[in-house]
Amino acid sequence: MMTSRELVERAVTFKGPERVPRALPEPWGTDFFGIGPGPDPDWKPSVEGEDEWGCVWAKLGVGDHTMGQVKGHPLDDYAKLDDYPFPNYDLPVRYEAARERVKEAGDKFVLASAPVTFIHRLDYLRGNTNAMMDPYDHPEELGRLLDRMADIAIDAIRHFAECGIHGIMSCDDWGLQDRLFVHPDTFTEFFKPRYKRVYDAAHAAGMHTFLHSCGYIIDILDDLIDAGLDVIQMDQQENMGVDRLGKRFGGRLTFWCPVDIQQTMVHGSLDDIRAYARKLIETLGCFDGGFISKWYPSPKAVNHSQERIEAMAEAFVEHGQYR
Repeated sequence: MMTSRELVERAVTFKGPERVPRALPEPWGTDFFGIGPGPDPDWKPSVEGEDEWGCVWAKLGVGDHTMGQVKGHPLDDYAKLDDYPFPNYDLPVRYEAARERVKEAGDKFVLASAPVTFIHRLDYLRGNTNAMMDPYDHPEELGRLLDRMADIAIDAIRHFAECGIHGIMSCDDWGLQDRLFVHPDTFTEFFKPRYKRVYDAAHAAGMHTFLHSCGYIIDILDDLIDAGLDVIQMDQQENMGVDRLGKRFGGRLTFWCPVDIQQTMVHGSLDDIRAYARKLIETLGCFDGGFISKWYPSPKAVNHSQERIEAMAEAFVEHGQYR
């Protein structure tokens, strides 16, 4: 039998895994082992809710199950850029715990969380209005900022490579429900080259590249593939169409998905959920690989009942046997 690492590797490289790899809750299990960088031990927040980038976070209240929103933007004026204290991801101490935890991974695929969050971090640093206008009002400064973000990500990749990591994972939600946040040409000009730098560094270190991105992102998937993305983790597919995704990108990009978290998982019947899980496998995973199943690990935030989670997970396991 193939190990978890072999299953993921073969799914990502389209070399015929024995079954669909999975990242599901117990008792179905996961083929992944996740780690991340540790904090800078010398950094201390100056105010409550501040992260290492100087962004200040807040939640709406007791019932807010989300990560919150940034209310303080440390680079709201590019006049601050030259003196801005970027976090240091080239500190070996950040990776000491990761180096030890890798020993616990066994035969699983070790996936590291890397700071490759161009649109999110830009929004957090600059504020949404500034971030959306930067390509037009401040293209030079935007380029400098994105290059520095890429440098930070590459620092992390170099240290993770020394830990024996198999892949890097990052999160950048590029889509609204029916379109991108930015024009595709803006993505191609400003963001694609920075992704390519980071993904080239990861591949040179022998690691696969994973990106979480929600919303309507079909218009930049070709650019991401060209930049070197191996796996797209998307929690929505119905707004783009599973058949359309399979036809355009199947065999070129591996999809890591649950049943669509906003539509079928909430509004469909249990039979609809099972049928959708099977369709994902048959449409996106029919290229000697190309599909990895998962669940949404914050079910309360998206109104997923245990019964629905069980229906999805059981269908992924039942229909995910290739051999």
